[in-house]
Amino acid sequence: MSDPGPEAARLTLREDPDGLLCTVVEGDLSDDMAREIAAACKGLSDSGREVLVLSDTRRIGTISSSARKVMASEMRAVRFDAIALFGASFAVRVVSTLAAKSVQILTQQSYPVQFFETEGEARAWLLAQRDALRGSRPRA
Repeated sequence: MSDPGPEAARLTLREDPDGLLCTVVEGDLSDDMAREIAAACKGLSDSGREVLVLSDTRRIGTISSSARKVMASEMRAVRFDAIALFGASFAVRVVSTLAAKSVQILTQQSYPVQFFETEGEARAWLLAQRDALRGSRPRA
Protein backbone atom coordinates (compact mmCIF):
# COMPACT_ATOMS: atom_id res chain seq x y z
CA MET A 1 0.00 0.00 0.00
CA SER A 2 1.43 3.39 -0.94
CA ASP A 3 1.22 6.60 1.06
CA PRO A 4 -1.65 8.88 0.14
CA GLY A 5 -0.63 11.74 -2.13
CA PRO A 6 -1.49 15.41 -1.56
CA GLU A 7 -4.97 14.94 -2.99
CA ALA A 8 -5.71 12.20 -0.47
CA ALA A 9 -3.90 13.74 2.51
CA ARG A 10 -5.98 13.91 5.68
CA LEU A 11 -5.64 15.44 9.13
CA THR A 12 -7.50 14.14 12.16
CA LEU A 13 -7.47 16.25 15.33
CA ARG A 14 -9.29 15.38 18.53
CA GLU A 15 -8.98 15.90 22.24
CA ASP A 16 -9.31 12.65 24.12
CA PRO A 17 -10.87 12.11 27.57
CA ASP A 18 -7.41 12.29 29.20
CA GLY A 19 -6.94 15.83 27.87
CA LEU A 20 -4.42 14.87 25.20
CA LEU A 21 -4.57 16.56 21.80
CA CYS A 22 -4.34 13.66 19.36
CA THR A 23 -3.11 14.35 15.83
CA VAL A 24 -2.96 12.01 12.86
CA VAL A 25 -1.61 13.11 9.49
CA GLU A 26 -2.00 10.74 6.57
CA GLY A 27 0.00 11.87 3.56
CA ASP A 28 1.94 15.07 3.14
CA LEU A 29 1.56 17.78 5.78
CA SER A 30 0.18 20.85 4.02
CA ASP A 31 0.37 24.48 5.14
CA ASP A 32 -3.37 24.38 5.95
CA MET A 33 -2.93 21.27 8.09
CA ALA A 34 -0.04 22.96 9.92
CA ARG A 35 -2.32 25.95 10.61
CA GLU A 36 -5.08 23.67 11.94
CA ILE A 37 -2.69 21.90 14.30
CA ALA A 38 -1.28 25.23 15.49
CA ALA A 39 -4.77 26.64 16.06
CA ALA A 40 -5.79 23.59 18.13
CA CYS A 41 -2.63 23.89 20.25
CA LYS A 42 -3.14 27.63 20.68
CA GLY A 43 -6.75 27.07 21.77
CA LEU A 44 -5.59 24.74 24.55
CA SER A 45 -2.78 27.09 25.55
CA ASP A 46 -5.08 30.12 25.63
CA SER A 47 -7.55 28.24 27.83
CA GLY A 48 -4.85 27.70 30.47
CA ARG A 49 -4.98 23.93 30.16
CA GLU A 50 -1.99 21.66 29.59
CA VAL A 51 -0.84 21.39 25.99
CA LEU A 52 0.01 17.70 25.69
CA VAL A 53 0.22 16.49 22.09
CA LEU A 54 0.05 12.83 21.05
CA SER A 55 1.04 12.57 17.39
CA ASP A 56 0.57 9.46 15.26
CA THR A 57 3.23 9.77 12.55
CA ARG A 58 2.96 6.28 11.10
CA ARG A 59 1.43 7.44 7.81
CA ILE A 60 2.80 10.95 7.47
CA GLY A 61 4.42 11.80 4.16
CA THR A 62 6.66 14.78 3.64
CA ILE A 63 6.72 17.90 5.78
CA SER A 64 7.53 20.70 3.37
CA SER A 65 9.69 23.66 4.34
CA SER A 66 6.66 25.94 3.96
CA ALA A 67 4.63 23.78 6.39
CA ARG A 68 7.54 23.88 8.86
CA LYS A 69 7.67 27.67 8.54
CA VAL A 70 3.91 27.91 9.12
CA MET A 71 4.16 25.77 12.25
CA ALA A 72 7.11 27.75 13.62
CA SER A 73 5.34 31.04 12.99
CA GLU A 74 1.87 30.01 14.17
CA MET A 75 3.10 28.24 17.30
CA ARG A 76 5.09 31.16 18.68
CA ALA A 77 2.25 32.02 21.06
CA VAL A 78 1.65 28.44 22.25
CA ARG A 79 2.84 27.26 25.67
CA PHE A 80 3.59 23.56 25.16
CA ASP A 81 3.93 21.15 28.06
CA ALA A 82 5.01 17.96 26.22
CA ILE A 83 4.84 16.30 22.81
CA ALA A 84 4.97 12.56 22.15
CA LEU A 85 5.24 11.17 18.63
CA PHE A 86 4.91 7.51 17.79
CA GLY A 87 5.62 5.44 14.71
CA ALA A 88 7.98 8.01 13.17
CA SER A 89 10.50 7.09 10.51
CA PHE A 90 14.07 8.30 10.88
CA ALA A 91 13.43 11.16 8.44
CA VAL A 92 10.29 12.27 10.33
CA ARG A 93 12.20 12.14 13.61
CA VAL A 94 14.91 14.41 12.22
CA VAL A 95 12.48 16.94 10.71
CA SER A 96 10.24 16.90 13.80
CA THR A 97 13.19 17.42 16.13
CA LEU A 98 14.42 20.37 14.06
CA ALA A 99 10.91 21.88 13.93
CA ALA A 100 10.45 21.52 17.70
CA LYS A 101 13.86 23.06 18.39
CA SER A 102 13.05 26.03 16.15
CA VAL A 103 9.76 26.64 17.98
CA GLN A 104 11.58 26.35 21.33
CA ILE A 105 14.16 28.91 20.21
CA LEU A 106 11.50 31.31 18.91
CA THR A 107 9.38 31.03 22.05
CA GLN A 108 12.34 30.82 24.45
CA GLN A 109 10.53 27.91 26.03
CA SER A 110 11.79 24.41 26.68
CA TYR A 111 9.50 21.40 26.75
CA PRO A 112 10.06 17.68 26.30
CA VAL A 113 9.60 16.04 22.91
CA GLN A 114 9.90 12.25 22.86
CA PHE A 115 9.59 9.56 20.19
CA PHE A 116 8.05 6.14 20.81
CA GLU A 117 7.39 3.00 18.85
CA THR A 118 3.81 2.52 20.08
CA GLU A 119 0.85 4.65 21.00
CA GLY A 120 0.65 2.96 24.40
CA GLU A 121 4.20 3.97 25.29
CA ALA A 122 3.64 7.54 24.07
CA ARG A 123 0.34 7.88 25.93
CA ALA A 124 1.78 6.53 29.20
CA TRP A 125 4.68 8.98 29.02
CA LEU A 126 2.37 11.95 28.29
CA LEU A 127 0.05 11.03 31.17
CA ALA A 128 3.07 10.84 33.49
CA GLN A 129 4.11 14.30 32.24
CA ARG A 130 0.59 15.59 32.91
CA ASP A 131 0.54 14.14 36.42
CA ALA A 132 3.96 15.63 37.20
CA LEU A 133 2.79 19.05 35.97
CA ARG A 134 -0.33 18.89 38.08
CA GLY A 135 1.63 17.74 41.11
CA SER A 136 4.08 20.64 40.82
CA ARG A 137 1.44 23.37 40.59
CA PRO A 138 0.36 25.14 43.75
CA ARG A 139 -3.16 24.31 44.88
CA ALA A 140 -5.73 27.08 44.74
